[in-house]
Amino acid sequence: MTKEIFYGVAYYDEYMPYERLETDIAMMKAAGINLVRIAESTWSTHEPQNGVFNFSSVDRVLNAMYKAGIKVIIGTPTYAVPTWLVEEHPDVLAETSKGRSKYGARQIMDITHPVYLFYAERIIRKLIERVHKHPAVIGYQIDNETKHYHTAGPNVQLQFVKYIREKFGTLERLNREFGLDYWSNRINSWEDFPSIIGTINGSLGAEFAKFQRTLVNDFLSWQASIVNEYKNDSQFITHNLDFEWRGYSFGVQPDVNHYEASKPLDIAGVDIYHPSQGKLTGKEISFGGDSTRSLKESNYFVLETQAQAFPDWTPYPGQLRLQAFSHLASGANMVEYWHWHSIHNSFETYWKGLLSHDLGENPTYNEAKTVGTDFARLSPNLVNLRKSNRVALLVSNEALTAMEWFPLPGGEFNYNDIVRLMYDGLYEMNIGCDVIDVSVGSFNKYDLLVVPAMYTASDELLLKLNEYVHNGGHVVYTFKSGFSNENNQVRTVTQPGIISEACGIQYSQFVEPENVTLKTDQFEVGLDNIEVHTWMELLKPTTAEVLSWYDHPNWGEYAGITTNQYGQGRATYIGCMTSPAVVKKVLERAAKEAKLWGADQALQFPLIVKVGVNDLNRTIRYYFNYSNESNSFVYPHASGQELLANREIVSSQEVELDRWGIAIIEEQ
Repeated sequence: MTKEIFYGVAYYDEYMPYERLETDIAMMKAAGINLVRIAESTWSTHEPQNGVFNFSSVDRVLNAMYKAGIKVIIGTPTYAVPTWLVEEHPDVLAETSKGRSKYGARQIMDITHPVYLFYAERIIRKLIERVHKHPAVIGYQIDNETKHYHTAGPNVQLQFVKYIREKFGTLERLNREFGLDYWSNRINSWEDFPSIIGTINGSLGAEFAKFQRTLVNDFLSWQASIVNEYKNDSQFITHNLDFEWRGYSFGVQPDVNHYEASKPLDIAGVDIYHPSQGKLTGKEISFGGDSTRSLKESNYFVLETQAQAFPDWTPYPGQLRLQAFSHLASGANMVEYWHWHSIHNSFETYWKGLLSHDLGENPTYNEAKTVGTDFARLSPNLVNLRKSNRVALLVSNEALTAMEWFPLPGGEFNYNDIVRLMYDGLYEMNIGCDVIDVSVGSFNKYDLLVVPAMYTASDELLLKLNEYVHNGGHVVYTFKSGFSNENNQVRTVTQPGIISEACGIQYSQFVEPENVTLKTDQFEVGLDNIEVHTWMELLKPTTAEVLSWYDHPNWGEYAGITTNQYGQGRATYIGCMTSPAVVKKVLERAAKEAKLWGADQALQFPLIVKVGVNDLNRTIRYYFNYSNESNSFVYPHASGQELLANREIVSSQEVELDRWGIAIIEEQ
């Protein structure tokens, strides 16, 4: 638990075109910046030649920041290797399915290579030994946006064979579970185990992807163990996890299991980038925050987010404030921009920082001043926000990987599109949501689970979901759930297999729809929103109530969306890809049945509500207007104080929000 909201920037004194450390610090202080992150990107500056170390740039920044009262996070500089290391040991570069990586970019190394690990450990120890007693240092970020970088060379293949041998025990079991008799892929000797790079077997390929994710877990745990030898009890270890990238943060990260990778961290950290200007919705901020908060069921750090960023996404006036408080509303205790100043050359020249290339004041920087002032003033009210959601989105790295091997027709939509379709529907209806992993021990704290495309799932997981429903829980499944077991072996029973009992449906066929809609407008969303596209399962209800049939001359006898009472609970199944409007209506119905529909749901996007309890045990309600037009609402809860304007708000009072506006009400 921290005592204040951290408002920070990544700072690279080494990148500056001229000496201006004191000027930067003065401008940071004026903006309310109370934290900087340094050192994670500059291994070649700290060790210009093998065994020659120079931490003068770190020393001068640490000393200057301490004098100014600005706290510092030290990043271990291991994600971008120096030239001398590759020149002396070219095999530290990752060997992937596309060949050996080429020097120049970051994150091109084999994180399992013993030579890389030797030199990485040496620079970590030299740096942390140098800084760990400095009074400015409050914590450490290990590495940076770590992934496995698709490393798949001979040494990784050998480790994979060992992993497979420990998991399956015998080749007979492996061949049977993965169906390796197909196309003569059967492995009859451990010595003959082939490289996975060329495999066409989805079970084997998905298992290798799972194994690669464990390399990330091991690497971060290894780094944390080194730093733990030096850090004191008041310092923390964090890491900046990131998401599937679509030009911005989008969905579940394919190459990292965040739930496992975050275990050695004291505080989970995250990088969240998102569309801006007219495309700013808050959805990416919310999804990233809910995902990261759920890792440790605790507050988290936003270690990177955008200030100006992106060539064409300079924020509209008011958006920087809106974004900053949106992070806090999901449970963040830190908002840190990447980065302080705009770089004048190289790859990220136009990934603009808080300062533009002239390094002077600008409208975004001036808006940051207002954020910093409010963060400092309101820290006692806003820090350590506790959230208690009754809805969870259940996600799976394994299901994601499986759907990369067995994609939806057309290639336009993947697993994360389905995840975000469901999450965004909840978000737009102001239904607070955790994002949890299939490894979670119990679902009993939740009244509603939303389960997108759980294509790969063990019998144990599906039986646990059935039990959850039977005992009174509510589940909304989408298509492609329960289809294959944990080894991507399709179940031989009628689909959707084990969950058929709870869902009250069966199907044995599916199609790529052509000119199919849902029958009439049963959801009252308009005829333009009832199209079925990409995927549809031909559902036959056994005990389920049909919420919508398909409207098609050949497929009209089949159901598209169903719901079923099972024990004390209810399972709803969406058997097709359809519009966000229909999905929202299905989720609304499920939320009402689970008694999750209240005053906050009277408001809908672009008015977004976020709720939590602060350190004073008072309820905090954030209201955001994600719109370029002003909006108003009638405040329905107990009277309180609007913290930004420091004015009283009473129940049933109309509250006006400017475009991109915010109100924060603390109930008294």
